[in-house]
Amino acid sequence: MSDAAQPTAAEVRAAAEAVKTALDRHLAAVERRSGEDDPAVYEAFNQLAAAAEVYDELLYDRYDEVTPFEIPGAEDALPPYTGPEEPNALSVLIRRDYAVAEPQRLLAQAQRIEAADGDEGSPASGTVHGALGLLFGEFEPDEIASRHKEFGLEEGDSTLWVTAADEPAEPGEWLEAPFEQVDAQQVVCRFDVSAVFDDEIGALDDEDDEDAEDLEDLDTDLDEDEDLEPLDADRR
Repeated sequence: MSDAAQPTAAEVRAAAEAVKTALDRHLAAVERRSGEDDPAVYEAFNQLAAAAEVYDELLYDRYDEVTPFEIPGAEDALPPYTGPEEPNALSVLIRRDYAVAEPQRLLAQAQRIEAADGDEGSPASGTVHGALGLLFGEFEPDEIASRHKEFGLEEGDSTLWVTAADEPAEPGEWLEAPFEQVDAQQVVCRFDVSAVFDDEIGALDDEDDEDAEDLEDLDTDLDEDEDLEPLDADRR
């Protein structure tokens, strides 16, 4: 960022004061909350997150420094549920991402599908997008998810949202845009799977492995120390 575009020290100070104010409002909302999903707490949380983000950006632009904390944005959390207490209908929204890790394996699978259907030699299996069309036309998404490696695919992130409704949707009314009219306040629950979480778990596993190795080394050292004698039973 050029010097001309840098925020002033006064702007950074004002952003810091806004964070302090937002912190006070958030604490007050938490102290007064009427339940687990109090909208006032949710709103105060979003205001605090927005103020902290502005301050962090200005602080970095002016002084090349960052804050030592991170507050998730509003898009990372669901708002309080305001849907029907006893839903008569529900929708399950699922997204699964894949990488085409082994195109040749995918093409070979598509050719086997065509051969089984008597369409061997069709140009559909000769391209990756054509092979994908054959694959998802032949198998259910859950089966593809469980056999993705066999089909030359590599799993990416996935998410599942369960939304509630008073009445089932009319047949065909949402097919053109299945995910555009989701009301976040009617989401009953969501489940996310991400490589980000896997990396965090892997890091913890590595630490556990290192701790276990340290314990094994300690046991070995104790076993090899001939000067150690067992405790006298009277001294325990």
